Amino acid sequence: MTAGSALLLLDLAGTAVFALNGALTAIRRARLDIVGVLTLGMVTAVGGGIIRDVIIDSLPPATFRDWRYLVVAAAGALIAFAWGRKLDRLALPIEVLDAVGLSLFAITGATKALDAGLGPLQAVILGAVTAVGGGTLRDVLIGRVPTVLSSGLYAIPALVGALITVVSVEMGLHGWVPASVAGLACFAIRLIGIRFDLNAPTPRGSSRE
Repeated sequence: MTAGSALLLLDLAGTAVFALNGALTAIRRARLDIVGVLTLGMVTAVGGGIIRDVIIDSLPPATFRDWRYLVVAAAGALIAFAWGRKLDRLALPIEVLDAVGLSLFAITGATKALDAGLGPLQAVILGAVTAVGGGTLRDVLIGRVPTVLSSGLYAIPALVGALITVVSVEMGLHGWVPASVAGLACFAIRLIGIRFDLNAPTPRGSSRE
């Protein structure tokens, strides 16, 4: 498998799990109909990638150049619509899917930024933006404070995953091993934050809702 094929596979995998995540959020928190579920699922899935491609001037965005992105996003949302009530009975389904998508998009976002000629620091930032962009749009659409602003261990795991990816590439390490390390690091930090309700430090005297 070529590097380009592996990157596409990761991108599509992230699109699928974020579509499921967005659609499950629509069902569980917003009680939307099929149009709302499909819309929220697809926005969550492709939002971060569109933001990334606009920033690196890769236009039109990959979402609109490759039909597979829209098909995968729509399929993920429809699966959640059809089986959402059963999936909702599983422990923390939305948070786990979100952590998976966060990890995959942090890797692909950082890698595509480097491929576009951006520097290491910029690539780390863009990797994180790619990872949190779709979820941020999702939360705004349902009238909720974006998770990236209210959870200290949301943007931070994405930054860690993107950083490991960039360092690996700069060291000449490519393939599934460094990608897996970056993804697992991001995923583990996010789940630890959820499990133990950990957040970044806040100003003294402030409190989280």
